[in-house]
Amino acid sequence: MSPRSTTESRSKRTPRVRAAARPWTAASLRADGVAGVTLAAYAVPVALAYAALAGLAPEVGIYGYVLGGLAYAALGSSRHLAIGPTSAISLLIGASVAPMAAGDPARAAQIAALVALLVAALATIAWALRLSTLTSFVSDTILVGFKAGAGLSIAVTQLPGAVGVAGGGDGFFGRLLAVAHQLPDVQPAVVAVSATALAALVLGERLLPGRPVALAVVALSIAATTVFRLDARGVPTVGTIPAGLPPIGLPAIRARDVDGVFLLAAACLLLAYVEGVSAARALATKHGDDVDVRRELLALGGANLLAGLGHGYPVAGGLSQSVVNEKAGARSRLSLVVASIVLALCLEFLTGLLRNLPKAVLAAIVLVAVTGLVDVRELLHLRRASRLEFRVAMIALVGVLLLGILNGVLLAVVASILLLLHRAAVPHVAVLGRIPRTARFSDLERHPDNEPTPAACVFRVEASLMYFNVDHVLREVLRRLDGLPLPPRLVVVDLSTSPYVDLAGARMLIKLCDEVDARGAMLRLAETRASVRDVLRIEGVDAKAGSVSRFTSVAEVLDAFAREATPASTVRAR
Repeated sequence: MSPRSTTESRSKRTPRVRAAARPWTAASLRADGVAGVTLAAYAVPVALAYAALAGLAPEVGIYGYVLGGLAYAALGSSRHLAIGPTSAISLLIGASVAPMAAGDPARAAQIAALVALLVAALATIAWALRLSTLTSFVSDTILVGFKAGAGLSIAVTQLPGAVGVAGGGDGFFGRLLAVAHQLPDVQPAVVAVSATALAALVLGERLLPGRPVALAVVALSIAATTVFRLDARGVPTVGTIPAGLPPIGLPAIRARDVDGVFLLAAACLLLAYVEGVSAARALATKHGDDVDVRRELLALGGANLLAGLGHGYPVAGGLSQSVVNEKAGARSRLSLVVASIVLALCLEFLTGLLRNLPKAVLAAIVLVAVTGLVDVRELLHLRRASRLEFRVAMIALVGVLLLGILNGVLLAVVASILLLLHRAAVPHVAVLGRIPRTARFSDLERHPDNEPTPAACVFRVEASLMYFNVDHVLREVLRRLDGLPLPPRLVVVDLSTSPYVDLAGARMLIKLCDEVDARGAMLRLAETRASVRDVLRIEGVDAKAGSVSRFTSVAEVLDAFAREATPASTVRAR
């Protein structure tokens, strides 16, 4: 490499290195301080709302922000990702822990903390075993459907608090039906509070993006409740929140005492890691930073370790709070430390101010927060781009609604793997034609203007040839051969898009040679890769299909066939 090219390549990499490790300056410290205070202002009402969604005491949500943020600041790789409770994990905890606790709030809090510690342990094991790539099996398509289902499930859990009814029922449709039956009991005062809060939150997000609008709504609602005695008019409030920092220690319960807790922890880890890495990557791409996905596992483990020891519940990096942190001007993870300090001071001195906070306002905060989970535009885009992926997204969505969020997570993973296997098991087999005035070939069906190959038929298998798809490939090639108006004398298989061929694939090619020979034609292979050539030669495919060489292209095979087919007299006449 020339000195100039080396210098250019270094200059291209430099911005990413600087973005990952920026020196602290007075300006950056000031920016991180402002961002930390802004994040804390955003976190207080959201943490209270999400803790209620998880079925836990309101202060438990703030514990997750205080302790999880400190751990991530020390171990994380993103300078904008903010750690705390998220809506999906809160619903997962609320739906799963309540049956495990049998209605005992103290036991539910202990189980939730235990789950956080198990998430920390599983994340650390996954980090040690370098399992960060496992999340690749959960595609963006699955996440679109899963998040939409989770958003709808979360929304329906907040309807009773937003209209002042008792609610009830199990699952999405059961809860929705229960609210419908209780519509005559709706409390007008509660509806007025939640509707006003919803309108203020929506308008605030549009007119003042990145500002702690939710905190302002909380403050105004507390003032209104105090002045107008809304609690005496039937508007439920949060009530007394214990002051002080969380005690540090292990929960008084062990994993062996709770059935299904490991499965719940695994589902929380999957949700937390996928959501956190997705948010971190989105912000890193915007700012030209790097994200170490393996290190994110360790940081997630540390955050949940502190959250669990502080009697919180599982935390993750959420996109909404991370965007608030980024838009507020955060330049490093120091903003998380500032936010944790501010929240700790709130726990110590300001919890008494939250006593008159209406629960309807918390329900409105959650409803507004989860609207981003239901991405209708992306679902419609999937429907236009790929019907198969749209169906898989809808399976994930409906699975969450019908089976609950925990089983919905598992269904999302299974659906993602099935999508991957389906694509590999039923690959597209293209019939190729020559691109006019070139030596290149492409799909005839997509490009009818391509030139057909006289007396020959060229196929391209657009996948690796492996044991689970070879039968499909063989059937597809023979079907297309038998459907031609004139039987070809040469069949060429282009393996340029087949990076791997296993023994079953090599033996299928031998069988294809026999089938083609029985039809009075010969088979040739082209564009074979190095590892593929090794397998084909070991299995003796070259003895059936001719030489397997790195120099053999489709055009060369066809040209050689044309020369052999040209009579000698014709050559002399030329």
